[in-house]
Amino acid sequence: MPKIRHLAVICMDPEKLAKFYCDVFEMKIVARSEKRNNVFLTDGYMNLALLSQKAEGKQNGLNHFGFHVEDADLIAERLKAWDVVGPTDRPPDRVYAEQRATDPEGNMYDIAEGGFDRDLAAPKKTRKAPVEA
Repeated sequence: MPKIRHLAVICMDPEKLAKFYCDVFEMKIVARSEKRNNVFLTDGYMNLALLSQKAEGKQNGLNHFGFHVEDADLIAERLKAWDVVGPTDRPPDRVYAEQRATDPEGNMYDIAEGGFDRDLAAPKKTRKAPVEA
């Protein structure tokens, strides 16, 4: 079966978003397109292309994507350094992700310790409320 291996996100500041995804999710920069100001990241399996916004307008289509993480509390701690929304708990019927947040440009992503491949009968982990700074 074919596999999805990359997502492309149109953004205003690819370099800033690259720093965000590297700082928070430990992604690595694998390439840059200096001519177009694009940055390409990887987590070792999935790739994320951060494409510079062009004058023709931002395209619609991507609602959100998701990260499978080992420690959502660690990610929440890293997010405190950024001016972003979340993480906030997802409704209980969202069995594939426990939380949602945004990047600095408002692109939404899910944060999951379980994901689609977990035991769906197991209770979701209860999160501590974020501490306001």
